[in-house]
Amino acid sequence: MITAEKTIFEELESNVRGYCRAWPTVFTTAKGTWLRDEDGKDYLDFFAGAGALNYGHNHPVLKQPLLDYIASDGITHGLDMSTVAKRKLLETLRDTIFAPRGLDYKVQFPGPTGANAVEAALKLARKITGRKTILSFTNAFHGMTLGALSVTGNAAKRAGAGVPLVHATPMPYDGYFDGTTADFQWMERVLDDSSSGFDRPAAVIVETVQGEGGVNVARAEWLRHLAGLCAAREILLIVDDVQMGCGRTGPFFSFEVAGITPDIVTLSKSIGGYGLPMALVLFKPELDQWAPGEHNGTFRGNNPAFVTAQVALEHFWSDDALQTSTLAKGERIEQVLGRLAAEVPGVSLRGRGLVQGVVFDDPSQASKVCQVAFERGLLVETSGSMDEVVKLLPPLTVSDEELDLGLDLLSTAIDTVGGH
Repeated sequence: MITAEKTIFEELESNVRGYCRAWPTVFTTAKGTWLRDEDGKDYLDFFAGAGALNYGHNHPVLKQPLLDYIASDGITHGLDMSTVAKRKLLETLRDTIFAPRGLDYKVQFPGPTGANAVEAALKLARKITGRKTILSFTNAFHGMTLGALSVTGNAAKRAGAGVPLVHATPMPYDGYFDGTTADFQWMERVLDDSSSGFDRPAAVIVETVQGEGGVNVARAEWLRHLAGLCAAREILLIVDDVQMGCGRTGPFFSFEVAGITPDIVTLSKSIGGYGLPMALVLFKPELDQWAPGEHNGTFRGNNPAFVTAQVALEHFWSDDALQTSTLAKGERIEQVLGRLAAEVPGVSLRGRGLVQGVVFDDPSQASKVCQVAFERGLLVETSGSMDEVVKLLPPLTVSDEELDLGLDLLSTAIDTVGGH
């Protein structure tokens, strides 16, 4: 545990650091669903790198090919040059992910973050349509760069831009009006009214589950309605699957449950397999209207991540075993925490697959629960506009025993904070 005396982190690292404030210790090693600090204390990780570690820490199936690749002097930095590692990844994406789902997508490697993928998607949509406006949704989070912030809902994050965030218009997300207003009534009206003063947008960007926004889950029928609305009006549909893709909700893509095919999809976080930085933008072939180098970046060719991504796709997605396991574990969370929520006033549960949120009517309770959980050896974070949600993002590879242990630790933390 970090002591009260000033540390090197306080001396030299910027005040912008965040997670280390909630988890005041120095970690040394990690394996599977566990991290260990320098005092030898183990922590069960239900944070998983904010969703970047769907396959856990240092998974042996991914680690050995990475070590072999480095030992063989494989290409590390390649910009967008063609390499064997990239070829194998593209072939695996085509054969393991696209073909079984009937998807026909081109693949763009932007800079290696989710925000960069979103920036590329917004730029491409505007280039294709010749329009400027992007529709986003209340409570959305798409990244911290200017374009991504413009379609993000959180006021505090938006304020950090320091400049006006323009050419984006928010719309109510599914459930925003608690069922009192018909879905899309406002959007459809202003889009179809030539006197509304509302410019037709280039695209709509949406998360099927809003993780940072508080684990808000869009219904399948709502997503289908949105896709139909966009198609009928020649508006591109972008699904931001940065945190919810790669199996977090069960299927590889979170939008599969709705049976829709977005025009553009952004992926990052767990697409690299091993926690290595990588991002993808997927889009229908007719949308591939980039000029060479029109969106580029020095680190858009992270070949070690190509290696672990390819192995992860082959190992975890050649059949439906991981999807089935994820859905079963999600049901286990719903059973355990659902019973708890029914017993504790002011607590509710929402989520899908292995992204679940415990919602507190008193927002201050959520951070207290996370603090108690940390003290007992469980890492969980808050989310939502008022940090009112304790968000669970365990690795998809979490064992049944580890899952039950984590749920027990969290339940105890909730009881402790609630005084039960």
